[in-house]
Amino acid sequence: MIGVGFAPTVERERGTGPGRGRAADQDVDLAPVTRTAEPRPQRVRRAARMLGGRLRAAPLTLALLAGLWTLGAATGSLADGPHQRLLARAGVGLPTLAEGRWWTPVTSMLWCSGIGAYVFTSLLLLLVGPAAERRLGRLRTLVVLVGGQVVGTLLGAGLVEFGSSAGEQWTGAVADQISVGPGVGLFALAGVLGYRLTVLWRRRLHLLVLLVPLVMTLYVGHLQSVQRCAAALVGLGVGALLSRGRPYLRTHRSSHAETRVLVALCLVAAALGPLIASLYDNASGPFNTFSELYFSHRLSPEEVADFCAMSAHDCARAHAVERIFDTPGWLMAALFPGLLLVLAEGLRRGLRFAWRITVAAQLLWGALLAWLYLDAGPVSGDVVQYFVEAMALPLLTTGLLLATRQRFRVRLAGRAVRRLAWVVGGAAVLSSAAYVGLGRLVAAQFEPGATVRRLMHGLPAQFLPPAYNDLTPDYPIAVGPVALFLETYCGLAFWVVTLGALLSVFRRPVLHTDATAAARARALLSTHGGGTLSFITTWDGNHYWFDEHGRAAVAYRLVGTVALTTGDPFGAPDARACAVAGFARYCDARGWMPCFYSVSAETRAAAAQLGWRSVQVAEDTVVPLPELAFTGRKWQDIRTALNKAGKQGITAEWWAYHEAPIELREQIRAISEEWVSEKGLPEMGFTLGGLEELDDPDVRVLIAVDEERTVHGLTSWMPVYENGVPVGWTLDFMRRRSDGFRGVNEFLIASAALGFKGEGARFLSLSGAPLARTGQDEEPNGLQRMLDWMGKVLEPVYGFRSLLAFKAKFQPEYRPMYMAYPDPAALPGITRAIGKAYLPHLTAAQGVRLMRKLSG
Repeated sequence: MIGVGFAPTVERERGTGPGRGRAADQDVDLAPVTRTAEPRPQRVRRAARMLGGRLRAAPLTLALLAGLWTLGAATGSLADGPHQRLLARAGVGLPTLAEGRWWTPVTSMLWCSGIGAYVFTSLLLLLVGPAAERRLGRLRTLVVLVGGQVVGTLLGAGLVEFGSSAGEQWTGAVADQISVGPGVGLFALAGVLGYRLTVLWRRRLHLLVLLVPLVMTLYVGHLQSVQRCAAALVGLGVGALLSRGRPYLRTHRSSHAETRVLVALCLVAAALGPLIASLYDNASGPFNTFSELYFSHRLSPEEVADFCAMSAHDCARAHAVERIFDTPGWLMAALFPGLLLVLAEGLRRGLRFAWRITVAAQLLWGALLAWLYLDAGPVSGDVVQYFVEAMALPLLTTGLLLATRQRFRVRLAGRAVRRLAWVVGGAAVLSSAAYVGLGRLVAAQFEPGATVRRLMHGLPAQFLPPAYNDLTPDYPIAVGPVALFLETYCGLAFWVVTLGALLSVFRRPVLHTDATAAARARALLSTHGGGTLSFITTWDGNHYWFDEHGRAAVAYRLVGTVALTTGDPFGAPDARACAVAGFARYCDARGWMPCFYSVSAETRAAAAQLGWRSVQVAEDTVVPLPELAFTGRKWQDIRTALNKAGKQGITAEWWAYHEAPIELREQIRAISEEWVSEKGLPEMGFTLGGLEELDDPDVRVLIAVDEERTVHGLTSWMPVYENGVPVGWTLDFMRRRSDGFRGVNEFLIASAALGFKGEGARFLSLSGAPLARTGQDEEPNGLQRMLDWMGKVLEPVYGFRSLLAFKAKFQPEYRPMYMAYPDPAALPGITRAIGKAYLPHLTAAQGVRLMRKLSG
């Protein structure tokens, strides 16, 4: 029963804390304000005002930016780059340091090497500078920027010198380079800044701070790339030292959604590396030697001449490859990076289907590389080193995907997969038939003449980038207009359709496995209603049983052979009791063990008529609304929270999550990520909602924001229907910012209660506190005593009893919730099923950590 519960995911509150409000007799004026999405022009204007305000608050950033461009214009480096005399005196590198120019680590940050470098550096400065000034202070920002520039340039130069002395060919090629630009110090500053951000953006920024210079080092390989990589490591180390002892930095894990984002970013970096390297004529990084295998490059005149010196056939093939880059077929050169970018979107959304395709693509990629090298001839030491370096990227990517495989469990509907298979398969068949069939009709336009066998033999080359043409050396070469058209567009058309179809499937909202049953269940719930927790039956992952008349339903999850229900039966009130027996017969016919979990006394009574046992597992807390008034001593904590929130300018706003501005949604994600990371244990599911469950049009989200639009906390509320309209609301998702207004939970719940009361709702439910109860109406049996003991043991980790005490501030009615089961002998299996339903991703290490917390 570890982790069992269905209470809102809420931090334990200690003390009352500040809040918002006025006098108790004026509480009708405290109802939340309903917000809707702003028109696009208004959003643009507000974003521009916000950006302007942040820039005005960052004078150091503006001064550095103005000075950089002024010096660039004065020295002529904007157009042609700094002339060689200025570069030799101001730039930093092994030659300038060897000549004793000790000032160059500082002066190198005053110029850039060209207009492209000025634009990139300016954007980086605008992204990092204002945030650093606000969170680190201007003096510390300047110290970190200059210090990071000095240490990063010296350390990077030292690494190049060490590599050159060790005989590394790549570092030897850049040992004579001289670099300029403040980008080195900016990466160090970004590394330090990350420790002052929320958990969500700390992880993202730190990953980017490492990935960007690392990719540039591996593919471009210039001295400045090495210096930026060194500065990033220095910034991360210094930031860790400066932030040592800060409790909010003690993070253990990321949420499932955030892990998917980080993995997707790594895949994007792997895709963009070769594309970035292609923009440099003198790229010399260790991975750039085989970047043409990921992004096919145009042959140089010298390379074409070398092929023509071999044979007439090789010369014709070289000209054919060169001709591709003068047509839309050049897009095939970027096939692998394009495929990885599309797959990254699928990984970001947690799709198991995208994960499988990505792993298969990486393995296929590695197989193609191996084929090319084994086909290259005798194996020398250089070839072995070249092969090992080439295989590093697909192997590392595959290892990352395998290590995080448990995070990608979102399944596409079978109908969507079948439709995708038809589209991709149809495109493959049509493209292949066009190339072979039409090619045979114009066989004379190929050299040598195209037979069906030769066209079939050359068919794989039409679907691969030009760099892989060596895998099919005998394919016919197009010389006529129709043949050239087929060679250019058959493979391209297939991949345009395939990538478009994949992206469309990945971007489409993921529905229930049985979307028809889910829609039927939602319609039944909204028409007839159910219990206070019945709306969770609409969440993904549930299966549905309907009675023979379609008037009642049961939502359940099958864990092993245990059919674990999600709350009470729902539907027509007079059909719910009979649904218990009907569902029991349904399970018995399939050899399943039914278990009604977190159900009301009515369902317990219906199960008792079947001879089932039951035990209390939680206590629902319901607040009646018609007579609600925050008067008297028992409401003192709530009035204090409301009053203090008003003094601090904090207000409550209703939003539909999908309509909220992006800045609010990102803050909500950051708050949730911080809460998850602090626990050190995986997110709980089953009857506990997360960010995915917020994005429902029927769920209302109440957020507490201050005058600067900073989100201090949020709650989500699920409707309780009766006769087609909501008559009550149930609390699900609750989070608060760790450094925000401490009474925000009391403020939000009180504000929601006032808002619902004004709308005519009869009650709100604060949901239940699992393994915690107030009443002792019945003599506890052995199982009940064990659950009470377990709630006491789990208190230091999950705070179930503290949660119940927190809800007592709202003077609720306590309603026991039960687990009903048919066979006591099945309790061990039922217990395992409940634990697996709530903690499906619990690893061995997290289990050990949990036991340590319990034993401590």
